[in-house]
Amino acid sequence: MRREDFTFSHRLRVRWAEVDRQDVVFNGNYFLYFDVAIAEYWRAIRFDYPADLVKLGMDIFAIKAAAEFHGSATYEDELDVCCRASRIGRSSMTFLFGIWRGAEQLTSGELVYVNADLKTRKSAPWPESLKSAIVAYERVKPEDGAAGRSSEPQASVSG
Repeated sequence: MRREDFTFSHRLRVRWAEVDRQDVVFNGNYFLYFDVAIAEYWRAIRFDYPADLVKLGMDIFAIKAAAEFHGSATYEDELDVCCRASRIGRSSMTFLFGIWRGAEQLTSGELVYVNADLKTRKSAPWPESLKSAIVAYERVKPEDGAAGRSSEPQASVSG
C-alpha cells in the first residue's frame, strides 16, 4: 500500500477513551476511524450521504470489514486516515484504508459496501452521478468491477 495512491486523508487525534489497558488504541476503534474517513470522503466528493441515496430509494450496507495491524497508536497520537475507492462494481464498492502516524503505516483496511433498494433490500446499481464523482476525484482510478465480472456480490440485506 502506497500513501501517495490516496487522494483523501483525514487527520484525527487519538482520544483517551480509544486507548485500552495496554496503552494502545483498541483494535475495534480502527473501524471507527475507517467510518470517520468514509463520512469525510463523501463530503470531499460533494456527496450528501445518506440523503442523496435515500431520495432515490437506496442506501448502502457494509458486507465486509477487514484490518491488518502493522503498528500501534497511543493516546494523543495524530493519525492520518487515508481512504480511497479501489473498485466500483454494479452494486458493490470496495474502499481501501491506510492509517499513518507520520511516515509509519500503522494499519491497512478494507470495507466493502453494497448499494441496496430500501423497499426490497436487494442490491441495486450505483447512481452514475456517484460513480462519476468518485472517478473524477481519485488519483488512482478505481477498478471497474462491473465490466465482465460475475463475482459481484448479490446481497439481500437484513437489518
